[in-house]
Amino acid sequence: MSIEPSDPIQDSEFASRHIGPSLDEIDLMLEAIGVKSLGELIGRTVPSTIRNDDVAGLGEPMSEAAVLDRLRCLAAKNQLYISLIGMGYYGTHTPAVIQRNVLENPGWYTAYTPYQAEISQGRLEAMLNFQTMVSDLTGMDLANASMLDEATAAAEAMTMLRRIAQDDRSTFFVSSDCLPQTIEVIRTRAGPVGIKVVVGDPMNDLVTSETYGVLLQFPGVSGRVNDDRELIATLSADGVLVAVAADLLALTMLTPPGELGADVVVGTTQRFGVPMMFGGPHAGYLATREQYKRTIPGRLVGVSRDAKGRMALRLALVVREQHIRRGKATSNICTAQVLLAVMAGMYAVYHGPEGLRAIAERTQRLTSMLAAALRCGEVEIINRTWFDTLTIRVPGRAEEVVAAAAANFRINLRLIDSDTVGISLDETTTSEIVDNVLESFAVDIRLADVGGDAPTGLPPSLVRTSTYLDHPVFRSHHSETEMLRYLRKLQQKDIALDRSMIALGSCTMKLNAVTALMPITWPEFAALHPFVPLNQAQGYLQLFDDLEKWLGELTGYDAISLQPNAGSQGEFAGLLAIKSYHRSRGEDYRDICLIPASAHGTNPASAVMAGMQVIVVNVDDRGDIDTVDLQAKAFEHSDRLAALMITYPSTHGVYEESIREVCAVIHENGGQVYIDGANLNALLGIAKFGEFGGDVSHFNLHKTFTIPHGGGGPGVGPIGVRAHLEPFLPNYSFVSGQRETSTGIGSTAAAPWGSAGVLPIPWAYISLMGARGLRRATEVAVLSANYLAHRLAPYYPILYTGRDGMVAHECILDARSIRRETGVSVEDIAKRLIDYGFHAPTMSFPVVETLMIEPTESESKVALDRFCDAMIAIRAEIDAIADGQVDLINSPLHHAPHTAEDVVADDWSRAYSREDGAYPVTDSRGDKYWPPVSRVDHAYGDRNVMCSCPPVEYYQ
Repeated sequence: MSIEPSDPIQDSEFASRHIGPSLDEIDLMLEAIGVKSLGELIGRTVPSTIRNDDVAGLGEPMSEAAVLDRLRCLAAKNQLYISLIGMGYYGTHTPAVIQRNVLENPGWYTAYTPYQAEISQGRLEAMLNFQTMVSDLTGMDLANASMLDEATAAAEAMTMLRRIAQDDRSTFFVSSDCLPQTIEVIRTRAGPVGIKVVVGDPMNDLVTSETYGVLLQFPGVSGRVNDDRELIATLSADGVLVAVAADLLALTMLTPPGELGADVVVGTTQRFGVPMMFGGPHAGYLATREQYKRTIPGRLVGVSRDAKGRMALRLALVVREQHIRRGKATSNICTAQVLLAVMAGMYAVYHGPEGLRAIAERTQRLTSMLAAALRCGEVEIINRTWFDTLTIRVPGRAEEVVAAAAANFRINLRLIDSDTVGISLDETTTSEIVDNVLESFAVDIRLADVGGDAPTGLPPSLVRTSTYLDHPVFRSHHSETEMLRYLRKLQQKDIALDRSMIALGSCTMKLNAVTALMPITWPEFAALHPFVPLNQAQGYLQLFDDLEKWLGELTGYDAISLQPNAGSQGEFAGLLAIKSYHRSRGEDYRDICLIPASAHGTNPASAVMAGMQVIVVNVDDRGDIDTVDLQAKAFEHSDRLAALMITYPSTHGVYEESIREVCAVIHENGGQVYIDGANLNALLGIAKFGEFGGDVSHFNLHKTFTIPHGGGGPGVGPIGVRAHLEPFLPNYSFVSGQRETSTGIGSTAAAPWGSAGVLPIPWAYISLMGARGLRRATEVAVLSANYLAHRLAPYYPILYTGRDGMVAHECILDARSIRRETGVSVEDIAKRLIDYGFHAPTMSFPVVETLMIEPTESESKVALDRFCDAMIAIRAEIDAIADGQVDLINSPLHHAPHTAEDVVADDWSRAYSREDGAYPVTDSRGDKYWPPVSRVDHAYGDRNVMCSCPPVEYYQ
């Protein structure tokens, strides 16, 4: 039974605050669209054949206080040990000014991906700082705006080097001294695209005639610091490309891989002020040489100029993005880890080059003193060189040593085997901790006995001589006052959800409740190493178990994997599960993936990554799948059909009536159905993927379940599967407690549970909303979209509608006739919206010259009306052009957005007043958003690619 707006249902207090429209506003919105109740609305929009509102397993909603109390209980079950395990994860001190003003600041964490450059200059500058930091420290020409984690970056390097090599060699060689989780992800990613992975000693096991690329670790997981310049030179002479996975903190003291001859450098920036968070999220990085800039995966921030010639930043070389290239994309990774990259970049800004080097030198000195003390105690250290990691041989005693450190001092060491222990020190290590480690080895010597003259573990030939972080931004903000003001200056340049509604179609931008976000910085969640013994992470394990059960209940799936750390990774994992299922049935030959023409660009890109051949299915005039074309292609390829990828509700914002029949056609022809969960916000509490034909789906926890977007990451994309696919979910071979199955697809992320550190957010959201609240949220999201479509339809035709002229949770405004008749483009409309204080809707997707709008359930009727009023006013400006009252070139639309500098300039010579340009609505006067730049010149930026901080004169 639907929840009626007039029904005193005792909604949870949280649900009433999360859902924007009041009960009275809901009544008014229903009346406007000619519907009597939310129940009638759902009956008129969602096909009766798929409706199922039974989510009793979720229980009643909890209060905000009760949720925090419950999360504190879960957090208390996680035991806080000092983890010296290393393996790419280290203790770090997050500067309080960064934690409070970035990680905990909605001006940063509610921002969207900076596709609208003019309203994203602050976060673009922060990302440019990150890129500069990475390229400087690695000695490379440019770096991207972050990757999902180090293992993903290494896997992307593997396929990037394959594209560059362009020869018949198909082997990628990985040093056995690389991080084991990186090796696992590389193996998972290599198989589907026909790359052979060989792991071994590059000095003895590498056959260059078969190898196109090599991955080295610097320093290695063993701690060794090898001078590989001769090896790299030899490989380069033989046409072998080289990637190096490098520790950025170590590179403040070591010769950077770029100076050693590397073609690509990858790694993580976790130890730059980002807590370990039980594995993530953290910003990985990928850096390369100038000649490879058009093959680099992910996003690049570049320097351009605006219409007035001022320096302006924007995403560069966007033609490489998968949403444009689709099946020919270089990668399905469009997701970055922007919020974490901003933190890491600001860590470097705050500490500066001297501060970073001081942290590195202290860590290295403590490690050298520990090594000297162990040797004095006649303990064998296997690696002769080191930065922060020692591999120690204690024949037959390794388990005893590790147990003693844990039992006596609550210190986790790395148990490598029965004879070997690993230790990695970090920024948070103290002399007392080192003394406790020595006692755990039964060594009587203490650091005070060693003194500060212990021999360094750095090879003299690798001591860094080149400078880094020379740009003034890294030398100007070292006091908390200056840092605070710098962060504020960048933040106020942007439009985030804390300032205005962001009505983006296909990317749900709803409230990210503070209550749900609070626990992620609690030490019991934030400070856990991902490889601690699982008895120290019982709170996390209970949280995972709850979340898996709840997601299964909501979606109708039998099993859930939380490992994929982005929607793109979820797609990849789900398709691999399908391939593995077919293989288990002796049907390896099934490799065709049918994808509608309207699909998200990640869908075809993911299918190609999974080793499938994409065949496009047509859509009809209503935007629905052309079922005749689908049936024909499914039958034609029935002997090879692996899967159909479909988004539901459709990318066109409609609940397609034929969804059950579509799924049946695929199953009848031997395929599996992948339902993209990007639009799950239109289904929760109303219908379930797994019950109307889906075999596997990913769920965007950063959309539907309120993990904030963070300017383009973090994201989490777990997958749900029906029971027959459960054996083929992602696994993780060297961490107990994960699915232990020989049929699993392997690892898709560096950490066992992906971005575990932000999973308390969806746990809290589901607990706060309960079954009733989640259903109400879906109903109101659909109501808001239909209300918005109803108000705007007289001014902008709605391109696609479903039964009874209704839409789902989003609608598409058709501006193609406007472009034909007036020359006004959707870009003009988007930029003019900035003058009204709004972020633009999604432009030209999935149809060129359209605007796709999703208002979500979080926006009040007042906010929706403000947006509609702005769009209607812009239509009046368009009509003035159509009527000949003004020509496009002299219109506010052409010159939008208007900066304060332009408006107060002495040489105003435009055909409209300054007031019409800057203050198109009177209610903006008291809280006017001023864009820092006018319209950005993307063509200039692509002709003059610059992807690091420009010289000071550019700012003048």
